Amino acid sequence: ALLPGSGGVVDLPTYAFQHRRYWLEPSSATAGAERLGLDRTGHPLLGAAVEPAEDGGLLLTGRLAIGSHPWLADHTVAGTTLLPGTAFLEFALAAADRAGCDRVAELTIEAPLPLPASGGVRLQVAVGSPDAAGRRTVGIHSAPAASVPPVEWTRHATGLLEPAADAPADTLASWPPAGATAVPVEDAYPQLEALGYQYGPAFQGLRAVWRRGDELFAEIGLPAGQEAAADRYGVHPALLDAALHPVVLSLAGDRTLLPFSWSGVRLHATGATELRVHWSPAGPDTVALVAADAAGAPVLTADLLALRPAPAGTAAAGAARSLHQVEWVTAAAAAPSGGWAVLGPDGTALLSDAPRYADPAELSAALSAAPSAVDVPENVAVVCGPGDPADPGPLVAHALTLIRSWLADERFADSRLVFVTRGAVAARPDDTVPDLAAAALWGLVRTAQSEHPGRFALVDVDVDVDADGVLPAGVPVGQEPQVAVRGGAVLVPRLARVAPGETSPVLDPAGTVLVTGGTGGLGALFARHLVSAYGVRHLLLVSRRG
Repeated sequence: ALLPGSGGVVDLPTYAFQHRRYWLEPSSATAGAERLGLDRTGHPLLGAAVEPAEDGGLLLTGRLAIGSHPWLADHTVAGTTLLPGTAFLEFALAAADRAGCDRVAELTIEAPLPLPASGGVRLQVAVGSPDAAGRRTVGIHSAPAASVPPVEWTRHATGLLEPAADAPADTLASWPPAGATAVPVEDAYPQLEALGYQYGPAFQGLRAVWRRGDELFAEIGLPAGQEAAADRYGVHPALLDAALHPVVLSLAGDRTLLPFSWSGVRLHATGATELRVHWSPAGPDTVALVAADAAGAPVLTADLLALRPAPAGTAAAGAARSLHQVEWVTAAAAAPSGGWAVLGPDGTALLSDAPRYADPAELSAALSAAPSAVDVPENVAVVCGPGDPADPGPLVAHALTLIRSWLADERFADSRLVFVTRGAVAARPDDTVPDLAAAALWGLVRTAQSEHPGRFALVDVDVDVDADGVLPAGVPVGQEPQVAVRGGAVLVPRLARVAPGETSPVLDPAGTVLVTGGTGGLGALFARHLVSAYGVRHLLLVSRRG
């Protein structure tokens, strides 16, 4: 009765592998935002926003997944599905609009964002509070959608948003441009594929190209199926990405170029489904952009777009941004770190003039007996070790007792307990770490530092060098939670990026590799990797509890 003449039977939608979807997509990007105290944005990729009550900032959030945004699967570079670099600009433009700014003054893309085949990623666009001129910082971060606290976020882009006075923008009403020569585009996408860009239908929007000297002109259109969503974006990322394709073909040579930084970007109109674009050179691998709609009215202008070559394989490029190791670097000169006292019988060589007490209880008793004569010291040092490498338990237990006593006395709330060790950490390549028991103590104290910031410090000094007076004179325990003194130089740990392949562990196939936490799923994968990649034949897998 509802479908006259059909006999009550209609064809079902085609199967997913035929790449035509008729199913309605769930509105997961924005569903329930109000119930959680958030604002709905209406943006397809940034579904919710919140304005913190105190700091004047802005946070936009969303969830990206190929399952809910299937067109993203059509952007593959060097075999890896990546969020297009133009999407980062779209996020910054959306943030600028909501924050009352008119222009993206600058936006630097620090790391690509790979998209998993299943599951998704959480997205945050954080906007800072305005400065005196109304400018705001912006940062774009992601984390796996299945992350549980504490979440490890990756920063992908940073930039600056600013208000700007109205200024006339160039139009492209005369089209095709006078004096320009048409360039064939039939082989554009096979050429791009040879360079490592595997664009699916959603990103194959290049229709025509003209050249006039060093200038490029192009006509771009959103493929069928994408036009309906265009009015929810500033500029649809697939449309603007396609606008980059003639520039990439012109500049790439045999390289794989990716957007690196944008400067002076302004959005003049939204909802475009077609673009006329004009690229003009502005330096090595750098261009300026004017984009207009089909009538020539301005849509988007950019003072500068700089492109940079990706390392061999974009996946390696992303990994190079996400792998880190600890490096010890020379610390800046520091002012004296306040008054000192010493706990325990050791430490004479380190702090010869400081008063000493047996333990926190004796120091507390001295403060109680003569409150006017004994000041609460800002720093209290305790020299630890050497311990027994075969049994670090006693040294670590002693440190735990000191930590608990220290935290229990409120008079030490503004003081710092400084654990001093010798040879507990490898701060230089030739360090041998002879005191393994003290190394275990460092692990305990680092945990205490995380739970009670500013209450504890760690200092490791040379094993065979007289360190008389080094602590109060130049060790920045007030600014640095962990310090090493080597040859008179003060070193502090910093995270530094390391590219894949820069360091490769050397494992003896005849030895045994101990994997803690090796009985779970990740442990099994890692064990298999040790066998297949490093030739390890003897493995000892223990649970996290031993």
